[in-house]
Order: sequence, then structure tokens, then C-alpha cells
Amino acid sequence: MSDQPSGPPAGVIPTLARLLAFAGGASLLVAGCVTTISVLMRWTTSQPIRGDFEIVSIASGLGVLGFLAYGTLTKANILVDSFTTWLPKRVTDVMDGFWTLVWAALTLWLAERMTLGAWDTWRSGTRTIGLLAIPYWWAVAFGAICFGATALAALWWLPRLFGLRR
Repeated sequence: MSDQPSGPPAGVIPTLARLLAFAGGASLLVAGCVTTISVLMRWTTSQPIRGDFEIVSIASGLGVLGFLAYGTLTKANILVDSFTTWLPKRVTDVMDGFWTLVWAALTLWLAERMTLGAWDTWRSGTRTIGLLAIPYWWAVAFGAICFGATALAALWWLPRLFGLRR
């Protein structure tokens, strides 16, 4: 019998992670629809959707970022345990806790950097290079939120991995 809780975790952080994953999925759906429609239009009318590359690149990036927190929360990330399966569970939990702490610190740092990047992009009025010239400070800000939520999701696991809470 597994000592992991059954079903998805409850609370504010898991809810935020699910909402961001939903937004990421919606963004990937938009990217897929724009790609499909643009290809069909190119095939039938020789005219694609104007700015399709800009839309798809931003939507795809947002989609990936949207799933980071949920993947961290559900431990759906790639784990390499080839060399630790023989160790006692308590030891592997402490090792996982250490690397989860490193992941939390890294994603928190990335969130801070992207927050500054969003502010700088907004202040300078930077836009995509292409037909639409979309301002993209909001996409960078969404990425900062996603990295911040990923850090929170990693920190959510620490008490459980270090045996402080079940």
C-alpha cells in the first residue's frame, strides 16, 4: 500500500497549479487551432492567418509554462532513481527533499528574474518582431507567475518529504 495520498492534493497551492495547467492547456489548444486553420487557409486560399507564427510561438511557450507547477505538485517530472531504489524510503525521501528544495530555489529565482523582465518589457514597449508586433510583457508576467507557483508547489512537498507532515 502506498503512503502517498490518493487523489489530487487540496488547498490553495494545488488549486493555483490546476488553474495554471488549465490555462496552459487552453493556450496549447489555441496554438493547435491557429496552426490547423492557418495550414488549411494556406492550402485553400494561399493566405495563412496573419501573424500565425507569433501567435503560435507565444501560445506554445505559455502552454509549457502553465504545466510546470502542476507537474511539480503531482511529481510528474522525470525522476532518476536507478541508483537509489535499494536505499531505505526515508533516505530517498530526504534526497528527494534536497533536490526539491533546489528546484524550489531555482524556480523562485526564475520567477524573480521574469518579473523584472516583464517590468522592463512593459516599460520599454517591446513587441514581437513580425506582422502583428504584439506587446508581450503580459506573456513574460504569466511566465513569472508560473515559475512562482512552481516554487510554491515544490515547497508544498518539503514537509512531506522530510517527514514533518503526511
